[in-house]
Amino acid sequence: MTIGDAGPVEHPTEPFLQQRAWVRHIPAVAIGAPVAFAVLWILFFARGTSAGAAVSEPGEFFVAFLNGVTLAGLLFVVASGFTLIFGLMRTVNMAHGSLFLLAAYIGIDLQKQMVGKTRNINADDVSILQWVVPMLVGAAVVAVIGVVMQQVFLRWNQGEELRQALITLAISVILADQMLREFGGLAQTMVWPGRVTHFIDIFGQRYATSRLFMLGVALLVGALLWLWLNKTRMGMVIRAGVDDQDMVRALGINITLVFAATFFVGAFLAGMGGAMGASFAGASTGADGAWLLNSLVVVIIGGLGSVKGALAGSLLYGMVLALSPVYLPSEYAFYSIIFTFVLLALVLAVRPYGLFGKVESA
Repeated sequence: MTIGDAGPVEHPTEPFLQQRAWVRHIPAVAIGAPVAFAVLWILFFARGTSAGAAVSEPGEFFVAFLNGVTLAGLLFVVASGFTLIFGLMRTVNMAHGSLFLLAAYIGIDLQKQMVGKTRNINADDVSILQWVVPMLVGAAVVAVIGVVMQQVFLRWNQGEELRQALITLAISVILADQMLREFGGLAQTMVWPGRVTHFIDIFGQRYATSRLFMLGVALLVGALLWLWLNKTRMGMVIRAGVDDQDMVRALGINITLVFAATFFVGAFLAGMGGAMGASFAGASTGADGAWLLNSLVVVIIGGLGSVKGALAGSLLYGMVLALSPVYLPSEYAFYSIIFTFVLLALVLAVRPYGLFGKVESA
């Protein structure tokens, strides 16, 4: 047989490549199947749960849905500060939760002074100004503390992530002890303003407008953060520093000032989240660790260093936290926390660096 008579020659690697192409679809199927099952379960088959199927109990569904969205707003405010600091400075700020709790306590004390009462404060006693001012003051105080912490303890070991994580962890322990001594161990609450403390009707279900107010504050924070990062020179420098820090230095930009401004904004966002969290669920010993964990989960899902990822991670995490205890069978609702780890596993199976994280080059 001549060469011209030979049939097509099959490359020996083609079956292997075809097999690899099939294998690449496994993570998508692994995610799509449980997500589709969860959607169908919530819509049609959720019997024996506290809410019932969404098609038969739309009010319960929309309440749970709004709970997820409003909680996502609070998660975004807190986690965006965490991921902003990591995105530029590569500092895993383990004191982020302590700054959150400290701002909450400062806001609570200042609100008591402005209202003129130390206990039994009702929403009718609180004006919008008496909520906004304590929130901003508490956020500003912890932002200044954050900058001092960065300049004194973190500036000299820039780029050493493990060392910085250990330093900020030690600072968080010290702050937690001092807050316990100063503010006590009992839970305290920052009261919502009376003008936003009402109820609306959603398919026969009562829903607190204070949660919608919290969502509105989160949307405002997100819009201002977007404008700062995309429409100001400092924000553009920060975004450039996230992509190529060495180039920013080579352009003669004062990277020390950029780092300080970034840490200020990141700590300020943690402080704003602290005041909102104190109004939403109160402030008490241990809340710092819980909200640090919440921030870590959000940025792991969304991708370290990505504000857009923080938004996506907040929505996913908030929905899981709000929907899983409502739509699990009543006898298993206690295990709803497991779905947090399921969410992490599903996302990281497809995107090991998070939904919007960037692969680090060697």
